[in-house]
Amino acid sequence: MDAYDIPADAVSISEETIKKSRFITLLAHTDGVEAARAFVQQVKGEHPDARHHCWAWVAGAPQDSQQLGFSDDGEPSGTAGKPMLAQLMGADIGEITAVVVRYYGGVMLGTGGLVKAYGGGVQQGLKQLARMRKVPVKRYELKCDYAQLGDIERLLARFDGRIDEVVYLDRIALTLALPYAHIDAFKQTLSDFSRGALSLDPLTP
Repeated sequence: MDAYDIPADAVSISEETIKKSRFITLLAHTDGVEAARAFVQQVKGEHPDARHHCWAWVAGAPQDSQQLGFSDDGEPSGTAGKPMLAQLMGADIGEITAVVVRYYGGVMLGTGGLVKAYGGGVQQGLKQLARMRKVPVKRYELKCDYAQLGDIERLLARFDGRIDEVVYLDRIALTLALPYAHIDAFKQTLSDFSRGALSLDPLTP
């Protein structure tokens, strides 16, 4: 799993009025589909009088097609959720949900106008959005002797890993997080360093 961009802010908001209809675009960092659904419900609760709450999400990594979703929420099919999702996917960003709230102003926009309003709202919101880089990691347990701890810390630094938890018993039990791209190299280096005595035990997410 490669590193990818995610929103740096919890929520980013932009607004536009088009032919008397008010469009409010909200972009949020949502790690997973449940978080994405919760954000959509939160926005609906904050804007109960709006005519539509259209949404789209890329709830995981940008390339994870299992965590995509969208809804037109009563707008003509294909005029809201799909162009919103297209903007998110084109931006190559993950763990993000977009909700566009529409307060209807009494003037019909037509199919093309709706696509432009919803897709354009997300496009403008993305231009304003601060990003940060996420490096996916896998977690492992490693048990070592006290005398080996310093060497293991130096190895982790070489491979951009980190120690999340330390338990001191007769030996030290470490919970490690390693970037996916460096796992194989770290395992090999650890085996060479310890002459095969140390190994990683994967932990469930």
